[in-house]
Amino acid sequence: MSLAGLQNPVLDQQATFRAVMQALAEPGHAVPAGAVAGEASPLGPVARAIALSLLDFEVQFHLSPSLASAEGDLTFHTGSRRAARPDEAEFAFLDLRHDALDLASFAQGTPEYPDRSTTLVLRVESFAEGNPLTLAGPGIPGSRKCRIAGLPVDFAAQWGANAARSPLGVDLIFTTSEAVLGLPRSTRIIEEAR
Repeated sequence: MSLAGLQNPVLDQQATFRAVMQALAEPGHAVPAGAVAGEASPLGPVARAIALSLLDFEVQFHLSPSLASAEGDLTFHTGSRRAARPDEAEFAFLDLRHDALDLASFAQGTPEYPDRSTTLVLRVESFAEGNPLTLAGPGIPGSRKCRIAGLPVDFAAQWGANAARSPLGVDLIFTTSEAVLGLPRSTRIIEEAR
C-alpha cells in the first residue's frame, strides 16, 4: 500500500518541527502535533509526520520489529535508509504497545560529539494513563508530573542510567495519534508512583 506524503510539505514540516522542539523544550508536557500523515501507517499519523519531516538522505533510521513494514514508505518519501544496527541510526521508531525498549542499545554520542546519539520516536497509546512520573531538569519550573501509557516496568531505571550519561545519552519523543511529549536526556525522573 502506497501512502501519500505530507499534504503541504513545507508548512507541515515546519509545524511538526516546532511541535517537536516545543515538546523537548518543555519535557513532560504534551504538545499538539504539528501535522499528521498516513493514518494507515504502522508508525501512526504523528510519528510518520515526524519521520517525513526529520529524515533525509543524510541520516539512517531504525525500525522496531512491529514497524518493519514502514521501511519502503520512509525510504521512498525521505531518501533516508534503514541502519544495519540500532546504534548506527540517528532516529529510531518503536511502538511501545508491541516492542521492547532498551535505551542502551542505541547510539549514545561521544564526548567530542554528544549530538551523535539516537533520537527515539516512541508510539504510545495515551498521555492520560500509566504510572505518574515526576520530572525535573531544564525546561521544567520546579517539577512536572506526566503519564505515559505502556512504559516498560524498568523504564525509570533505564532512564536514570541514560540521564547519568548526560551530555551523552538518547532523547525521547513520545507520540500518540494527536500529540507529542519529549524527554531530553537532561531530564530526571525524581519520583515514580506505583
